[in-house]
Amino acid sequence: MPSRVQALKLFEPAIVRRAILDSFAKLDPRHQVRNPVMFVTEVVSLLTTCLFVQALLGHGEAPAGFILAVSAWLWFTVLFANFAEAMAEGRGKAQADALRRSRKQLVAKYLAEPRHGAGWAPIPAQMLHRRDAVLVEAGDIIPCDGEVIEGIASVDESVITGESAPVIRESGGDRSAVTAGTRVLSDWLVVSVMAEAGETFLDRMIAMVEGAKRQRTPNEIALSILLAALTIVFLLAVATLLPFSLYSVKVAGQGLPTTVTVLVALLVCLIPTTIGGLLSAIGIAGMDRMIQANVIATSGRAVEAAGDVDVLLLDKTGTITLGNRQATAFVPAARVREEELADAAQLASLADETPEGRSIVVLAKERFGLRGRDVQSLGATFVPFSAQTRMSGVNLDGRQIRKGAADAVEAFVTAQGGAFDGSVRASVDRIAKSGGTPLVVADGPRVLGVIQLKDIVKGGIHERFAELRTMGIKTVMITGDNPLTAAAIAAEAGVDDFLAEATPETKLRLIRELQSGGRLVAMTGDGTNDAPALAQADVAVAMNSGTQAAKEAGNMVDLDSNPTKLIEVVEIGKQLLMTRGSLTTFSIANDVAKYFAIIPAMFVATYPQLGALNVMRLATPASAVMSAVIFNALIIIALIPLALRGVEYRPIGAAALLRRNLLIYGLGGIVAPFVGIKAIDLLLELLHLA
Repeated sequence: MPSRVQALKLFEPAIVRRAILDSFAKLDPRHQVRNPVMFVTEVVSLLTTCLFVQALLGHGEAPAGFILAVSAWLWFTVLFANFAEAMAEGRGKAQADALRRSRKQLVAKYLAEPRHGAGWAPIPAQMLHRRDAVLVEAGDIIPCDGEVIEGIASVDESVITGESAPVIRESGGDRSAVTAGTRVLSDWLVVSVMAEAGETFLDRMIAMVEGAKRQRTPNEIALSILLAALTIVFLLAVATLLPFSLYSVKVAGQGLPTTVTVLVALLVCLIPTTIGGLLSAIGIAGMDRMIQANVIATSGRAVEAAGDVDVLLLDKTGTITLGNRQATAFVPAARVREEELADAAQLASLADETPEGRSIVVLAKERFGLRGRDVQSLGATFVPFSAQTRMSGVNLDGRQIRKGAADAVEAFVTAQGGAFDGSVRASVDRIAKSGGTPLVVADGPRVLGVIQLKDIVKGGIHERFAELRTMGIKTVMITGDNPLTAAAIAAEAGVDDFLAEATPETKLRLIRELQSGGRLVAMTGDGTNDAPALAQADVAVAMNSGTQAAKEAGNMVDLDSNPTKLIEVVEIGKQLLMTRGSLTTFSIANDVAKYFAIIPAMFVATYPQLGALNVMRLATPASAVMSAVIFNALIIIALIPLALRGVEYRPIGAAALLRRNLLIYGLGGIVAPFVGIKAIDLLLELLHLA
């Protein structure tokens, strides 16, 4: 399905150009101080720059060329980290720019009285206030977010969703919300304004898709604190090496003290610069992947919570089932042929425009070749369904054919002087217990049998629930059906539990009970009656087609209004956490090789025995330091695509995921630097730069 907020190429030239400029703008210490690891890296980069200037003046602690090279690569480390963050933000800014282009200066048809037919006056859309009423006719762009209070119309929402197919918006029900910037294609609507100018959903979308607006999540803040603690520990450890070096040279009587430049290089290589440089980009990219899935998250906190969810509440209709019951079988009464039952059921359904009625006509045609007849020429009179009779049917040639609820048809048959067949009653009970819906068909006083209607479970949904179970996520089906029907559908779909005869109060109570047990709950909804539960849930995905109350209660909005999107939302959240965990593992593991590169280089002149630690056989101490510093900078830019795209998502358990991370990113984080540092050392030696 095409998305209005299209997935951009990983390195779109325009985004790269803007990211390069932003990388330098982000050198502002006021920005860097929010990332302790990169702030320390920038400070020591400035320190080595000062040492280089000192060396040029003839008072350097090391050759000016060596200090310059170390200083340059330290600055590159900071810039590459800024570039990763700017790339992630740039994707959001590009998407926001596309949305801004869709926003127009609109004139609204203001209604002094909130009804169709009242006189209207043109006013600028930005002058509208809450509870004002406007008229929107065919060809008009809707000037505000609001609720339809009168009328029904076809609306083009492609500017928001990217979906070219128009949708129906009407007063009442759960499809009354309209969005500013969308266009009415036919008929008219009277809309009550629900948002002040500048606070429309489109405005909020623009703000939310810009990475710069993203607030850090609790998990990300906790990881930042851990990285800051590691930075402080390594800073103190490296600071003690200078007096140790001075003392060692004095005692050993050989070698030279370790320079501040080398100590700075060691510090930057040992603190977790890799994950420190990519942490912000990972979080922003997680929100970006939500946007690519046509889901607007109101905060990074919601995206991260989606990754921690362990209970999913899913509506039955439209999520687990196709949404409309279908006729699947004709069960005749004793001494009644199935074809006779099918013929009567089809006649009673020819004027029934509901999906259930159409499915009965189709089933009779498929089973017995019965084709729809020209009922007008037969002089038939149709009896529409009503809540009072709970039946519908047709009067034809003196026959009174009815189909409907068992007790309603029984009352009808009894009134006609007939009797309700015991075999039919048994069929009704059996169908109900199996999760189906029985419709009894009668021809006057004679009961012909039962039509079995069934909710059709979506293909592949059972496998999706099995995947979620593997991830440790419990699935709960929410339905208004009776417990027997709910149990049968739950068993067929493969959900772990169900809530039958659900009301807003029971949904809210269930969520609170789960949360009191330490569970994180996600649910989806579109109606005003869903708003309390959406507000209570940890991850609440509201349908864009739903009511304003539902959208305001949720912390995510699905632009496609697809109830199954909740599963995808959880997977994206899981991918965000997996990416962060994988790159953190890699970052910490790749420090091991740097020990073997820099520690021997620092003290080998004083303690020649430390040469045994030079397992990579690096050419010179200067080459060892430079190779480690260069690798430390390049690995950040090498991992930017992974940070933006995310680690490949696989529905596996926590234990299996830990083993996978340790094997791939832990072992890889140890091996890669050995290979990379040695390759850089060989290149420096080849170019006579060591």
